[in-house]
Order: sequence, then structure tokens, then C-alpha cells
Amino acid sequence: MGDYHFIYKDLEGSSTQWDDIQAKLGNLPPKQPAFKPAPFSPATDPDSIPKDKSWIDSKTHDELEDLEDDLDDDRFLQEYRKKRLAEIQEAAKVLRYGSVTPISGSDFVREVSQAPSDVWVVVILYKDGIPECGVLMQCIEELATMYPATKFVKIISTDCIPNYPDCNLPTLLVYNNGAVKGNYVGMKRFGRRCTPEGVALILCQSDPVLNDGQSRDEESRQAVIDGVRKRFIEKVVADHEEKDDDSSSD
Repeated sequence: MGDYHFIYKDLEGSSTQWDDIQAKLGNLPPKQPAFKPAPFSPATDPDSIPKDKSWIDSKTHDELEDLEDDLDDDRFLQEYRKKRLAEIQEAAKVLRYGSVTPISGSDFVREVSQAPSDVWVVVILYKDGIPECGVLMQCIEELATMYPATKFVKIISTDCIPNYPDCNLPTLLVYNNGAVKGNYVGMKRFGRRCTPEGVALILCQSDPVLNDGQSRDEESRQAVIDGVRKRFIEKVVADHEEKDDDSSSD
């Protein structure tokens, strides 16, 4: 005769007393936890979200563009929307550069002469194998990372100007709004110890050539000069401390 045993469980998955005894003896697997569905939470209604500055801040560039007609009744949010659009566009411009881009002769007009009117372009004419070109190139590469709102490009001299003499290398050209604003031939202007700080000071003597994207025009020029002076002082102090350490160890 078969041994039939019926087990009854309620909706919460509770076991009988018999189950508990068998589980303790190891004859039954551990009791599974009772199933509990996740609490219900209705989807958020987009129209119920308060329309304030944080709501504007959460929008992408395209979403802000689409909101133009929806905010006609709220002058404050409309003005703040325009401000956020300008900030996003400025940030996108800053991220556009940040390195020295190699170009060819056929690229020059598009990349340099036709650059946006609010962008300063620094062009280095160089040739491989000329030590002075390598020294200035290192300085330019460092400045490109520090001032990503300024466009830096490099081009082999004879690709830019046919028969350009090697004795004039390296040469820096500065462009803005399609016109040449600066022309620095050779290393004489930058001194024997050419440094990024020295090059930055020369470039920003009269124009806001270098820009980190945080300020504009005269403010950016003054910020560069102040920053260069600060870094120069820090280098001098560091050099003196290093010399003092060397002398004390002797």
C-alpha cells in the first residue's frame, strides 16, 4: 500500500508542523522564502514635474531647443533656457580642441583661414630633424592641452609655403577671423630656454590668443598672464628647493 502524505501550504508559503520536523531531520530541502511582489509605483507624469532651474539643467541641447515654444508664458525660464544653451554650446567648443592637429597645404584655408571668428588659431611651421622645432613643438603641445578653446595646428613648412627657408624654422603664425595677427620667426623671441610659460607670455602680449574656455577676450588674456606668472614663481621656488636638497646631501 502506498504511503501518501499530503502537504498543505497557505498563500504565504507557510509549511505544516510535519514539514518543519522533516526539514530539521534533513529529509526536506530548506523552505523557500515567501513570494512578495515589488511594490507598485506609477510612472511619473512628465507634466507633473515642477518646471524650475533644475528641470532646465536636466535637459540636453536638443531638448532645450524644442522647449522654445513651451516656455513663452514664463520669461524667467525662457531666459534661463537661453543661458543654458549658450553654456552647452561654449562647452562643446572647448571640447573641440585640446591637442595639436597636423594639417596639409590643402587643409590650410579650411582649418585656419575659415576657422570661426571667435577662435584663435596658432600655426607652427616645422620640419622633422631640426632640434629647435622639437623644442618649440613640446611647448605648443603643452599649451594646447592647457588652453583647449584655442586651436593649435602644425604643418610642414614647405607644404604651407613653397621653398620656405629652413633657417626661419620654427615659425609661429597666429590667426583670428581669417587674418594674420602674429608672426614669430625662429626661436629668438622665445629665448634660449624656451618654455611653455615663455611662449604663452609672448602670444598673449597684446591679444587674447590663449583661452581655457572659462573666460573671454581681455579676461582670458589676463588670466593667462596671471597663471603663467604663478607657475613661473612655483618653478623658481621648486628649483631652489631642489638645489638646497642636493647641497645638503653632499
